[in-house]
Amino acid sequence: MSGPLSASVATLCDQMAGRTGPEAGGQLRQISDRLGEPLRVAIAGRLKAGKSTLVNALIGRRVAPTAVGECTRVVTRFRYGAADRVDVVVRDGRRHSLPLDDDGMIPQRLGVPAGRVAYVDVTLTSEKLRDLTVVDTPGLASTDGTVSARAEEAAGVSGAPFDADIDADSVSEVAAAEAVVYVFTQAVRADDRRALDAFRDASARLASSPINALGVFGKVDTLVGGAGDPWPVAGPLAEQQAGLLARTVSDVVPVVGLLAETAEAGRLTDADRAALRELAGMPVGELRLMLASVDLFRSRPGPVGAEQRERLLRRLDLYGIGFALAQLAADPRLSTGELVRRLGEASGFPRLRHTLDQAFRWRADAIKAGWALGRLERMAGHARDERDREALRDAVERLLRNPAYHRLRLLDAAQRVATGAVPLPDGWEAELTRLATSEDPRWILRLPQAGAEELAAAAMAAANRWRVYAVAGAGPAQSRVAQVAHRGFHLLAQQVRR
Repeated sequence: MSGPLSASVATLCDQMAGRTGPEAGGQLRQISDRLGEPLRVAIAGRLKAGKSTLVNALIGRRVAPTAVGECTRVVTRFRYGAADRVDVVVRDGRRHSLPLDDDGMIPQRLGVPAGRVAYVDVTLTSEKLRDLTVVDTPGLASTDGTVSARAEEAAGVSGAPFDADIDADSVSEVAAAEAVVYVFTQAVRADDRRALDAFRDASARLASSPINALGVFGKVDTLVGGAGDPWPVAGPLAEQQAGLLARTVSDVVPVVGLLAETAEAGRLTDADRAALRELAGMPVGELRLMLASVDLFRSRPGPVGAEQRERLLRRLDLYGIGFALAQLAADPRLSTGELVRRLGEASGFPRLRHTLDQAFRWRADAIKAGWALGRLERMAGHARDERDREALRDAVERLLRNPAYHRLRLLDAAQRVATGAVPLPDGWEAELTRLATSEDPRWILRLPQAGAEELAAAAMAAANRWRVYAVAGAGPAQSRVAQVAHRGFHLLAQQVRR
């Protein structure tokens, strides 16, 4: 699972573990083990924002309960395993195993008081978890919610709007993620932004920024009444939210979460399709009236029974039902598989999956290596044994002298700029972000058709531009960022000439 950068850090940790004391050695082995795991993404957001529904879509199975219960008040980690297994990990480290319930979901009752649970560890055979570990978090409470004393102490913030029952172990588990997806509904409010900022502050080890955080505008089908098309409204609203959260997330992707879960988890059956086809054969006026509201869909006369209608609502809701009926009216022979594919497209989830791949997975090596180096630098500053501190400092410095690790300095600089900590002139921030987050010189330099010589010349011109800015007109913080960018473009020029 490791890329070249994180593999080198892991090798360093393994070498240093045998040369340091027991305490430092144990921490080094933990870092090395973590570097071999898939990228860990935390799903955060308000209560009832649709986080668990999104988790199920990402996993490809409906296993995370979406109704409020014991298991929705604790952190749940989903990772790949050879067999399906649920372990409730309590605060003293012990594990209590539970079977999935009859529907293949995590049981609503955990058998342990929620206050004693550190997190729930779920291993599944889903192939979608081979290179991505998903962490489902408890909902951020409303602004009048309180954070528990343990969580407040661990988070280092006062009054962060976490659910009152989240303990320090749960906060630590969330903060251990390398990337975050924030889920919200309707328009972003001021208290939403405060909640997201509080989550970011609590995730101190993550150093969340637009570099490794993504927004999801969920439940967009609720923006319009009945079975109406929400996308003409959802698109502009998502762009507006992206502007409001520009210092928190890299992008905001609108999604119909329920449709995504149904399509990705394969929850629509041939019997469901047959029922939809019967409904599609109704007179247009009667069908339009039936789709005007949930109550009318349940109560109006029609060829499909009440139980089957309720099942369709639970899987598709009115927008999904209306969309499916339109597809079947146009082609009554449409197969179940093709209908599911189209429903998935209509959910907006493929764009989210693509954005995750672009924003997180391909960048996983650098994100994880940066996380590990941050841990090593903190160890070097706080190790009890002076010899361990010196050995760790020397090892980190040797590693960072490798030109390949300049990307980590670029990511750090881009994070500071993206969060507004270091302001840059218009256009310069975007150029630095492209340099830090991509390996494609044509995309970085905005020269999609250029050859090697033109790219090298453009990279050197950019390097010189940043060097001039570093020594003329920049403040101390901007100068440090500009020097990092200057070397990055110089290395890019060398890369394209090879």
